[in-house]
Amino acid sequence: MAKDQKPADQMDAFSKQAMAQAHEALDTYFDFLKKTVSSFPSGGTDFGEKLKDQGVQNITAVHELVKRLSQAKDFEEALRIQTAFMHSQLNALGKQAASLGEAYTKAATDAVSKISKGSSD
Repeated sequence: MAKDQKPADQMDAFSKQAMAQAHEALDTYFDFLKKTVSSFPSGGTDFGEKLKDQGVQNITAVHELVKRLSQAKDFEEALRIQTAFMHSQLNALGKQAASLGEAYTKAATDAVSKISKGSSD
């Protein structure tokens, strides 16, 4: 029996190591994505900055989802995690849309006022 347990222990150790490496690779990938989005030029506008910030927030949310799903014990738990994620993302979408709408309106108003000032000179 001891011989039977040893290969099983080795497989368990191997699977844990493989999972740790996969998690590390995912962390690296998501960190790369966040840095890439953060480095995009925003055009110096509040709207552009909000787009970048919200992009990073969304990437972070998906990263957390992937981590949580990888730790799910069964399909039911994975379904609960996915449902909670969808609920939180729908709430975040509403907030992000309102924030972007405000920033866009401000940018448009500023642009129109600049044009109006330029034509009256």
